[in-house]
Amino acid sequence: MTLTNFISFIGNADLSDPVNFTFFLGTMAMTAASAFFFLSLPQFDSKWRTSILVSGLITFIAAVHYYYMREAATSGGVTTEIRYIDWILTVPLMCVEFYLILKAAGATTKHLKTLIWASLVMLVTGYFGEVADGGTAMPALWGLASGVAYFYIAYLIKYGELAKLAASAGGAVEKAHKTLTLFVLIGWAIYPLGYMLGTADGQWYSFITAINLDMDVVYNIGDAINKIGFGLVVYAAAVASKK
Repeated sequence: MTLTNFISFIGNADLSDPVNFTFFLGTMAMTAASAFFFLSLPQFDSKWRTSILVSGLITFIAAVHYYYMREAATSGGVTTEIRYIDWILTVPLMCVEFYLILKAAGATTKHLKTLIWASLVMLVTGYFGEVADGGTAMPALWGLASGVAYFYIAYLIKYGELAKLAASAGGAVEKAHKTLTLFVLIGWAIYPLGYMLGTADGQWYSFITAINLDMDVVYNIGDAINKIGFGLVVYAAAVASKK
């Protein structure tokens, strides 16, 4: 993405279209968040610097993909593949944040691998469901598999060993863990709505078509809230730990 293309991207934004507007807003918000996180790195010690760096990488990767997704969406193309490439990179990084903030409290690479593998299962099965024939049971079955992986992640961070480690750490770490957990439990719940909108052509999830929303709009809102929010929670915890 060159500077010329980025300027053209800004100038050609049709903000009257919800899909175009949310892609434009998402790109600009993710870019601004990335700059904020990267520029704030020098003020933190090594304990938090990696976490802040990961936060910046998450939003930067998303900003680049949003630029290309908007191009695809406005030209009549499909954004599914690009979006899942984005998620296959950023969602595991969001899981890494849990490990990084709890590493000092006893989190191990085993916890990290479990979260990453569960997130990959959630994403891969979700992708298969979105590209499956909507007139069959496959979208619902793939969606069920993706949902099971999601609830497994939710259990690990809310009630599993990671929750216990956060409680033992206390202070800013525990507060950050609880807030990130809320993002997973509430913020990530936006994505099943987008999934059902995208697979509602057949008999499965047909009730969801009554909601007059575009799948991309739902996903764009969810991404902006969750990815930027994750980073801000980590940033706030890093600032609090300095006091």
